[in-house]
Amino acid sequence: MTRITITLLFVSLLSFFAFKRHPGTPAAMPPALSSIRESDIRQDLFAMAADNMRGRRAGTLDELRAGAWVAEQARKAGLQPAGDDGTYFQFFSIRRTRVAPSSSIALNGKQLLLNKDIWVTTPIDSQLTLPVEWLESLADTSRNLQGKAVAIMLRPPVQLPAPGVSLWGYRYTAAAVRQQANSLRAHGASCVVLVADSVAETELSFIGHNYQEGSYQLETGNSGAQQARNPAPVLFLRSSLAAGLRQSAATLTLTLRSESFLYPSVNVVAAAKGSDPVLGKEWVLFSGHHDHDGVGLPVAGDSIWNGADDNATVSVAMLAIARAWVAKPGKRAALFVWHGAEERGLLGSRWYAEHPTVRKESIVAVLNGDMMGRNSPDSAALLGAVPPHRNSATLVNMAMQANKDVSKFKTVDTSWDDPKHPEGWYFRSDHLSYARVGIPAIFFTTLLHPDYHTPRDEAQRIDIAKLTRMSRWMYATGWSVSETAQRPALDNPSSVNLSR
Repeated sequence: MTRITITLLFVSLLSFFAFKRHPGTPAAMPPALSSIRESDIRQDLFAMAADNMRGRRAGTLDELRAGAWVAEQARKAGLQPAGDDGTYFQFFSIRRTRVAPSSSIALNGKQLLLNKDIWVTTPIDSQLTLPVEWLESLADTSRNLQGKAVAIMLRPPVQLPAPGVSLWGYRYTAAAVRQQANSLRAHGASCVVLVADSVAETELSFIGHNYQEGSYQLETGNSGAQQARNPAPVLFLRSSLAAGLRQSAATLTLTLRSESFLYPSVNVVAAAKGSDPVLGKEWVLFSGHHDHDGVGLPVAGDSIWNGADDNATVSVAMLAIARAWVAKPGKRAALFVWHGAEERGLLGSRWYAEHPTVRKESIVAVLNGDMMGRNSPDSAALLGAVPPHRNSATLVNMAMQANKDVSKFKTVDTSWDDPKHPEGWYFRSDHLSYARVGIPAIFFTTLLHPDYHTPRDEAQRIDIAKLTRMSRWMYATGWSVSETAQRPALDNPSSVNLSR
């Protein structure tokens, strides 16, 4: 054997052992990492989270405009349409029910400004003129409250939200309103007026915005069911107007009308082909949502809730991954679904999981992302990673290996899968819709921060370098899924808890 032959054999053996990998992972690094560039991500992020997108609220023209923008960027990236009828779009209907602006509320004969002074917490039809009964405490419910508008200062809820939990003031207020309204209704109140306490006053921009917008749901034809269950109106009043409720012989007059609209929302669906003639008939699905909160009450003079981290970060990450996949296709094909109406209750992903534009059985895994651009530069998180929420240990192992090889975050937090975690965040993003129909699914994120669901969630606050690493992590995981002969196995369904 010649010296050259021996040298070549030695080099080959070294290469084999140097690149021998964990079982179930591909034999090569993702080939198009360089296609995922900070400059592209920055440009796309600042476009999608700009003020002219007006916060992309579901059921508005702003959401449809954002969807059209995403579709055009997907086309430029080289993706093929994979929605309905040969387009990039899958439209679905959402029903919005709100209090009609023509409604009126008067206290002692003086009109209150709807959605500025006073809010109706649940859309309802009602026409009442009632004496006001002011209560100093819930213990006063021993009085006869029948046929009265019962007013009280909001009390803390029976159980306070966990310290440090996101939207603490909103959770506090929502729990207190629900508990105290139910109690007063049960004691015969014909109308309940809850006056904001100091905690609720600090959250009026968010609380009032949500009350004003009303409720959204996938169209089911049962829009009146909630109204029938809640016959007594519940009103929420600014604290500065409480004195009028305390006046002797105070009277509340209200004419409330609910109105319901059927709005279009949209999933943007695009595809990149696979290179293998057999595996190319299966799909690795990359998931994120393109909507946010829209335009609401100003906070420090800013009324646009831009949603840069939530979830423009993942929307543009998916565009970057798409460019990489088009440049170097994996064996399996890649499907990209930008969901609409996530913020209204995961509506877009629920619709797509039940009405996929490809065979459901051909989707081998879902890699979902939500909020991937904030917090410590060297930390990230993966949900659906440990029991009881993990539904595919194989998929989780691929993601963890991809982090070791590519993104190299020192900390990958999996603690948010704990069913006792106060955020319950596993249940608040689009992977859940797919896990519930039996598809392996995981959730990439860099976790919550104080600007979550505020107008301060703007593009200039995003760590672009970190977002690029997160994009490469999602891509590398998807590449691993694409290249492995066996599709990721589902865990034993009896060991997975997908109910909240």
